[in-house]
Amino acid sequence: MAVPRSLPAVLSALRCPLCGRELALSGSALRCPQRDTFNIARQGYLSLLADAKARSGDDDAMMIARDRFLGSGAYAPLRDAIVQAALGESGGPQTHRADGAHIVDAGSGSGYYLAGVLAANEGAETAGWGFGFDSAVRGARLTAKCHPRAVAATWDAFRPFPLADRCADIVLDIFSPRNPSEFARVLAPGGRLVVAHPRADHLAELRAAVPDMVGIDPEKERRLHAALDPLFTEDHRQELAFEVALTPDRAADLIGMTPSARHVSAADRSERLAAEGALPAAVTAAVTVSRWEPR
Repeated sequence: MAVPRSLPAVLSALRCPLCGRELALSGSALRCPQRDTFNIARQGYLSLLADAKARSGDDDAMMIARDRFLGSGAYAPLRDAIVQAALGESGGPQTHRADGAHIVDAGSGSGYYLAGVLAANEGAETAGWGFGFDSAVRGARLTAKCHPRAVAATWDAFRPFPLADRCADIVLDIFSPRNPSEFARVLAPGGRLVVAHPRADHLAELRAAVPDMVGIDPEKERRLHAALDPLFTEDHRQELAFEVALTPDRAADLIGMTPSARHVSAADRSERLAAEGALPAAVTAAVTVSRWEPR
């Protein structure tokens, strides 16, 4: 098993999930001074979650559908907006490292958005690192391969992150659970949090064609501000809307990569979407991308 190439760069930011002390590389594992040990899987991700049970997580089929859908480039406009929010100018102070920005993706999924930010993040001397974690093993596997400067781990976003204080310049929270106190703890002074969440009309055409799909919580925006406002100030917002052309396969992946997969079976998806006239020619992705700075 090969140690992830970027692990030495990320290692100083990692902390033992059990005791909070520094981790060191020991063969094909990470070990703290108290000898708590965490394996590096042969697929290249860190098994930090070990045998602990995550509160939530997507199954293999959902992750595979997401990887296939995002790999088609259908959500490239969203990735571009996230990159701009993460690396673009802001009104407040910014951290400038000679080795580029350090990026944490909390709930990285397939690593698609982390890879986009890493690709655009070139430091003055060397490039920065990215650390992505997901409670799903398949997500960690995909993130481990998403970019040469990415390190991936299994972890639960609801728990204290296995990271040092103030180690990150950018935290990404893209369609993922939020842990505001941990976001604030790991962000360095001048750092920024980038959040993407769906608006009420996200994928409306597809939801009309497949009524069993899970709806968007109308209180999502209010709950976002209630969670983040005590610790962060919003300094950038983009209301993004773009069309995604649909085929039956792409529509099936779009349903299958979301919580709707638990309500609409794969067989039901195929039957409904193959029916003549059942599938809209395109669907509108409606997403809010916002950037927040710690108070």
